[in-house]
Amino acid sequence: MPLLCFRIFLVITKSKSRHGEMARGRFDDRPISWFEGMRLVLRIDGSCVRRWHLQLLERLGAIAGLQASVALSTSEASSEGFDRLFKLEALLHGLATSGPAALLPATAFDRYRADTGARPDLVIDLGGGNGAGASRHWRLSFDGVAGEAALLNALLAGRTPLAEIREGDALVAAGRLGTENGHIVLAAFTDVLERLMTLIVAAVSGCGAKVPALPGAEPVRGSADAVGTGVLAKVAAKELARTLTARVYRHLYQAPHWRVGWRKLGGPDLLDLRQHPDGGWRELADDGQRFYADPFPIQHDGEVTLFVEDYAHDLGKGVISAVAFGPDGPLGAPQCGLEQDYHLSYPFVFEREGQVWMIPETCNAARIELFRATAFPGGWVREATLVEGTVASDATLIEHGGRWWLFATVRDGGGAFSDALHLWSAPDFRGPWSPHPRNPVLIDIASARPAGRMVLRDGALLRPVQDCRRGYGTALGIAKVTRLDPDGFAQEVETIIGTGKLWAGRKLHTLNSAGGFEFIDGSAFARRSLFGSRARP
Repeated sequence: MPLLCFRIFLVITKSKSRHGEMARGRFDDRPISWFEGMRLVLRIDGSCVRRWHLQLLERLGAIAGLQASVALSTSEASSEGFDRLFKLEALLHGLATSGPAALLPATAFDRYRADTGARPDLVIDLGGGNGAGASRHWRLSFDGVAGEAALLNALLAGRTPLAEIREGDALVAAGRLGTENGHIVLAAFTDVLERLMTLIVAAVSGCGAKVPALPGAEPVRGSADAVGTGVLAKVAAKELARTLTARVYRHLYQAPHWRVGWRKLGGPDLLDLRQHPDGGWRELADDGQRFYADPFPIQHDGEVTLFVEDYAHDLGKGVISAVAFGPDGPLGAPQCGLEQDYHLSYPFVFEREGQVWMIPETCNAARIELFRATAFPGGWVREATLVEGTVASDATLIEHGGRWWLFATVRDGGGAFSDALHLWSAPDFRGPWSPHPRNPVLIDIASARPAGRMVLRDGALLRPVQDCRRGYGTALGIAKVTRLDPDGFAQEVETIIGTGKLWAGRKLHTLNSAGGFEFIDGSAFARRSLFGSRARP
């Protein structure tokens, strides 16, 4: 978490004055003593104050020694039309109206009012004015444009907003703020606000990350123009139609329904091809009442065994199943090998010290766990809890630079599950695990979430990632890790692979290989049993 950035110390250049001007931050081995007595002011547009502003003040105020306050400005801007849309969406989808997007009266901020007679050390402008009189001034923008309207316009257009915090022309921190609810503006707005708080707290704590460029992506300039009531009425009508269609769809089909693709490797793999192979993929058969996803193969004792998430629609919970592969493909159907009281998926399986280990996703239990096989491919026993009290998705392990590293996206209080990458390191894969001092090292819905094992190829560490800009697991990215050490992390996204005629469906989000086989997964349609159980692309 950002508050764990213990390696950061900001030099105060005028030591004779408690509130002297601050120089730019630097790293050393001292604790965060620079917060002591620091005055931080959030400038907010007083015409539209929301619960997330109050939540952000509370989170900043929890930093020891930091004095956080608010200055409300006046503006003619209005989000009244959007707030009417939010009420409709809350009614249609049963969403809470008391979340981060909820409007609050200005009196809710009375205890945080800034002392107009004191000079702030740092002003963060959230769209409510300038930083006049402050030692430092940060400005928040969305696709290059300041203000809430720019953010809402991006979400209304179905774009992933790029949030940036700048001090003058210098970039302090940035993040591609994500959502898994892109078709519902209120849900998307709520998710983005949750992660925006993560970004701001991280930046104040000195952990502000940057985002990698994406192949083929053109820069987008945002807009703060007011959206007319006619446009919002059309959005509301489409939302109502989409809701009714979705209800019919769920009545006819199992949703979501994933499928696993496999092929024998007779040449380059996807990491080299950077596109689907000409021969396409074969599918791991299912009965339509359950799906298989998150394929993780392992070659053990000379044989290939594939582990998958095995999700039965009528139970609404995943288990981990396994199937052996012979020279021509699967030898039967996957059989359950690991089940818990909570949902399991993403069975990251590996061999070490003559034994087979697994780190399945256990985010519903709010921890990361390590299991060991006592009767491979079954007989799994819990060996250790690696990280406790964290909602982490798709934990992925790699040994690099003399240490073990654990990658996972973390849901920081709320919001999306796929946009905030955290790292931990340890001398041994069993632990003890320490969080990276710059967590979250990346906030990016397009490249944060792991999508399979990392691979060392021609001296480069390649990392499969999920591109969730158009929804959870819609495309597969291949990123090259350019830095991984106790002081930092960086990556470059080199390729994004989507669906198409060689892999039909709407999604693609896992890549793994072992023993001459390569595996991916993606979506399919599966009719409910009333109409038959045959799955189709």
